[in-house]
Amino acid sequence: MISYILNWITIGIEHILDFNGYDHILFLLALCCTYSLQNWKRLLIIISAFTIGHCITLALSVSNTIKVNSNWIEFLIPITIVTTCVFNVFNLFYKNNQKLSYLFVLTVCFGLIHGLGFSTLLKQMLSNDESFIGPLFLFNTGIEFGQILIVLVAIVFQYLLTNYFKIKQQNFIVGVSVIIFLTAMQMAANRGLALFS
Repeated sequence: MISYILNWITIGIEHILDFNGYDHILFLLALCCTYSLQNWKRLLIIISAFTIGHCITLALSVSNTIKVNSNWIEFLIPITIVTTCVFNVFNLFYKNNQKLSYLFVLTVCFGLIHGLGFSTLLKQMLSNDESFIGPLFLFNTGIEFGQILIVLVAIVFQYLLTNYFKIKQQNFIVGVSVIIFLTAMQMAANRGLALFS
């Protein structure tokens, strides 16, 4: 029983930390690069919004309540990354528009898309006669562990750069957002060509 639990949790962790499918990692990095240790409460709210979103569609997709073309999901995931990067830079210059409620709703919506991406692996691994409830919960728990690890590493990395190497936070946000933006744009272009060809 313990090995069964650990197996599904490990699969969830490995799925989100898989560098062959690094789009989810890029999204989390884009999402948290504007936050520091000082405003961890705000970051926690935003990460919770992403969790709410992907939990909903992960459950709905695995239970076959909704069915969406996986190619469209693979295309939309980098679009969420691009949008988040643009939002990051925009808010550096228009801070009055950075309302938490708006960002929360936007992140939930992006989480819904990523949840459909998470579901692909889980559905492939479930046998036809296996109940999805246990694996769903454990797989999602693994994703959350991996997600927390990514966020912690990103926040510590930002702390070191801004406090010990004296890089301005604004420059850090712009630099990270631009790099992720360009990577995600290339990803979206490649997946778009495959989708519409």
